[in-house]
Amino acid sequence: MKAVAYKTPGSIDRDDSLQNITLEKPTAEGRDLLVKVHAVSVNPVDVKVRSKTSPEGSEWRVLGFDAAGVVESVGPEVESFQPGDAVFYAGSIARPGTNSEFHLVDERIVGHKPSTLSDTEAAALPLTAITAWEMLFDRLDVERPTPQGGDTILVVGGAGGVGSITIQLLRALTDMTIIATASRPETQDWVRELGAHHAINHRQPMAPQVKALGIGDPGFVFSTTHSDQHLEDIVELMAPQGRFGLIDDPPHLDVSKLKQKALSLHWEFMFARSLFGTPDMDQQRKLLNEVASLVDAGKIRSTATETAGKINAANLKQVHAKIESNTARGKIVLEGF
Repeated sequence: MKAVAYKTPGSIDRDDSLQNITLEKPTAEGRDLLVKVHAVSVNPVDVKVRSKTSPEGSEWRVLGFDAAGVVESVGPEVESFQPGDAVFYAGSIARPGTNSEFHLVDERIVGHKPSTLSDTEAAALPLTAITAWEMLFDRLDVERPTPQGGDTILVVGGAGGVGSITIQLLRALTDMTIIATASRPETQDWVRELGAHHAINHRQPMAPQVKALGIGDPGFVFSTTHSDQHLEDIVELMAPQGRFGLIDDPPHLDVSKLKQKALSLHWEFMFARSLFGTPDMDQQRKLLNEVASLVDAGKIRSTATETAGKINAANLKQVHAKIESNTARGKIVLEGF
């Protein structure tokens, strides 16, 4: 089967940063599904792994943490799927990725694809939807209001993949007032289009901008990017006893700054359940099915904004470079081999 992989981590501009290869078609065992991959999307985690992480031994590392496709075959212990089912999912960071014609994935982290979306549109959603859902409802627990500002949330990086679906989930499932950050006129228009009540610029001090809105200090902040650079600003603008969540990987984060306001810190990593095989791993299947229902009911939409051609090394290199430039809006998708 065709796949795209690398052997040596490093910069995307190297000739061998991503390569077209051929691998043996895998076999589904246990609770695994063998999925024929129709479309994939690219996430910042692809870029991080490719630039820093060496494959084990002399093996190729296949990236890809989003896919939509059709179940080709199932392992003997599979309970929720059968061959022919249309599915979407994000996979596991501990296993080969979705940039291959066929892909093995545990059924507990797979959802039935929204019937109203194409494979390309559906492939944009799983990783970001899981990340946003787990942060909002499992980590920040936004349905339990904070003592002050409990009806207001600031989403830092609202135009990115995670921010784009976070805004929609908040509008569909809560009555919260949503402030989203975006630094360009087109991205500010995008976050408002998705449902943000207010848009501010994270390239300028955010605390004065939030204060100028006249709606009070938010009790919740979800930071998707550059959290260390924004930390002092975030602490200043948050209400006391608020909840601060992040998903990026700042090299240093001085959490002592949270103490005076008794702010709590919440880190989301959507691969934690699959990486450690947690007892509640099946929650991601249920979550994705809920997302599919919301899509099919017209309450949220795909965040795919660009299709970058076929799934091959040349096209994936271009997408990795765009993600590294921090100029991507929504999600970039590739379809077919």
